[in-house]
Amino acid sequence: MSSFRLDRRRTSLVVIDVQDKLMGVMGRRERMTDGLLKLCHLANTFDLPLILTEQYPKWLGPTVPEIKAVLPTYAPIEKLDFDCCAVAAFNQALDAAGTKDVILTGVETHVCVLQTCRSLRDKGFGVHVPQDAVDSRTEENWRVGLDLMKDLGAVITSAETVIFQMLERAGTPEFKAMMKVVK
Repeated sequence: MSSFRLDRRRTSLVVIDVQDKLMGVMGRRERMTDGLLKLCHLANTFDLPLILTEQYPKWLGPTVPEIKAVLPTYAPIEKLDFDCCAVAAFNQALDAAGTKDVILTGVETHVCVLQTCRSLRDKGFGVHVPQDAVDSRTEENWRVGLDLMKDLGAVITSAETVIFQMLERAGTPEFKAMMKVVK
């Protein structure tokens, strides 16, 4: 069973396929983008490793501008596989980060996010999936993806729950920076 505790010294943020054409058909784009933006700010605040993927960008376009704007660097890992763990560059980035836990975000919940979650869990990673930072075209597929990931041992959570776990206490410079984002 995965740990419900996140430690900023061993956690990475993974952002899967938040691209123009995909995001245009998502059911809860605004809610999902808001949650993801908060988590990107968290990654910047704590200098968490951030791994970004793009599914066949030639066809689906680049990462959406609102997410791209808050990334410290724009270096997407291009892929054709739904499971990010089937991509050598993704595994290399994860290994280089020294990660034990992953905050898993992006689209679609029941496809790429689910398949990546399964492989990460198989490899022994703790996986935290903020339900407000993942999406699918339909409510049913979003729910199915979340339910299956929970069955795999992922922690289904929210962006704010993740943020406050990482902050641990009020009054710090990081807390003050994140309160501007969370409000």
